[in-house]
Amino acid sequence: MHSLYFLPAISVWGVMGIILAVMAAAMVALYFWGRKMQKRQADAETQIQNMKQVVSILVIDKKKLKPAESGLPEAALSQLPWYAKRTKMPIIKAKIGPQIMSLMADQKVFDVIPVKKECKVALSGIYISEIKSVRGGKVPEPEPKKSLLKRLLKK
Repeated sequence: MHSLYFLPAISVWGVMGIILAVMAAAMVALYFWGRKMQKRQADAETQIQNMKQVVSILVIDKKKLKPAESGLPEAALSQLPWYAKRTKMPIIKAKIGPQIMSLMADQKVFDVIPVKKECKVALSGIYISEIKSVRGGKVPEPEPKKSLLKRLLKK
């Protein structure tokens, strides 16, 4: 005779205690994982700063694409973490000297870099970290993002 009546009764406080213990363990795990990721990001930022070169490029096109569709070199794609392979990245197609290349860009740079213009940028490998100047004018300022309330009120 199989029945649920033979299971020991767990009080509501017992269930709440188990839920709180699981949530506390998850918070501790996220805290340590976040610290580890911050250290990785700081190391990557110092590497980018050390390898930075100022280069003149002609921006042909800019899009947000998945890495597999972007035309980036296979060596760069293999070094991406698994979670970055599914997200869309800011990709800039540019002419550097006689060569046309696909480059990754920082989000701040991607928002302000003009298309079909020559720019001087700080390039670290295939990563554009900052824009120095634009030929025929100054570097455009990014537009401040409008809040959801302002966009709804405009409609």
